[in-house]
Amino acid sequence: MKLTLRIWRQRGPRDEGGLIDYQVEISSDASFLEMLDVLNERLTGAGEEPIAFDHDCREGICGMCSLVIDGTPHGPEQATTTCQLHMRKFADGDTITVEPWRAKAFPVVKDLVVDRSAFDRIIQAGGYITAPTGAAPEAHSVPVPKPDADFAFQAAECIGCGACVAACPNGSAMLFTAAKITHLGLLPQGQPERYSRVADMLETHDELGFGGCTNTGECTLACPKEIPQDVIGRLNRDLLRAARKGR
Repeated sequence: MKLTLRIWRQRGPRDEGGLIDYQVEISSDASFLEMLDVLNERLTGAGEEPIAFDHDCREGICGMCSLVIDGTPHGPEQATTTCQLHMRKFADGDTITVEPWRAKAFPVVKDLVVDRSAFDRIIQAGGYITAPTGAAPEAHSVPVPKPDADFAFQAAECIGCGACVAACPNGSAMLFTAAKITHLGLLPQGQPERYSRVADMLETHDELGFGGCTNTGECTLACPKEIPQDVIGRLNRDLLRAARKGR
């Protein structure tokens, strides 16, 4: 396949960036990140600065591969991270635009790399439990209703990639925050902090510059793990209960 890549290049956070065109030839069996590797090898061999982009596991688990491809976080295939996206989803001769996440709370570090430490600060505000759990308990020793367990597991699939923020017209991280609140709030171990957690994490969310949720649903469409919008409804219910309890 012969492709034209229009890639965002930016030397640093305070530098002005822009789209630069590159011509590449790549097998349709290659992954998107392998295609960027091939391009970087060519740039390095020519004495040029390689393109900076985030990656780690390349198995759709870590959430590092944060790229907006042709205007869509993670690219054109739903429920797929960038590292699991293959070039067969594109056609020979295509022009593909590659940009970083665009959000006030995710400033660009360099090229396609953004600073997502704001997510860490949301987790630090309440994404933990203080109940002493000791060693791993025996299976089924702590009864959890199956619907709650299933929903908690679904929410816990969030990999913190930030696609929800990049897709949201308001730059909101409500889907991420709600997923973390939901999976802890449904389990017995998460009950002591249940209401202080939702208040503290939302307060931190707003302080970091994330926008408010207006229920457009773009976050769930972009989420590679298909976290449902229901988690946001659960967050809102817990927030109301927290207000009644004076939390």
